[in-house]
Amino acid sequence: MNETAQQYIRRIVANVEGKAPLVVQAATARKLERLIKGVPPSTLRKGPAADKWSASDIVAHLGDAEIVIGFRLRLILGAPGAPIAAYDQDSWVTSGHYEKRDPRKSVQQFRLAREANLDLLKSLTPEQWKQYGMHSERGRETIEQMVRMTAGHDVNHLRQIEVIVRKRS
Repeated sequence: MNETAQQYIRRIVANVEGKAPLVVQAATARKLERLIKGVPPSTLRKGPAADKWSASDIVAHLGDAEIVIGFRLRLILGAPGAPIAAYDQDSWVTSGHYEKRDPRKSVQQFRLAREANLDLLKSLTPEQWKQYGMHSERGRETIEQMVRMTAGHDVNHLRQIEVIVRKRS
């Protein structure tokens, strides 16, 4: 699906309309654990189609994305207005050898990074929530917007994993 940056933002943020983004984020690791519990790793590593990510790929992506988000938050807090580089998530699947990663360890990695990021976010002042960086593809993004998008990103991928696991079970 080719979509503009603005279409992507709208689609992702719509996933958390009327929800508290930090509450959504705080629940994601538990939901991931529940979704993959008892599912054989071989099943988690099978994508729904040749060009689609497997559940294992998605969990690894969430772990890596959480590291990226944590870096971006800290970058903005330390240097408001800083440039934020985009990255090619599909190339990370290949270069990061997602197909070899243990999905349960990926959830652990995600949980640790997420907990650290949530602790940081809970400590921010109202002024810090308004600080922003300049994303190379999406433009100006405040910490508040990033948090909302991250929560929507979680919901998007949780739904994908749910569909994949249900079809494979």
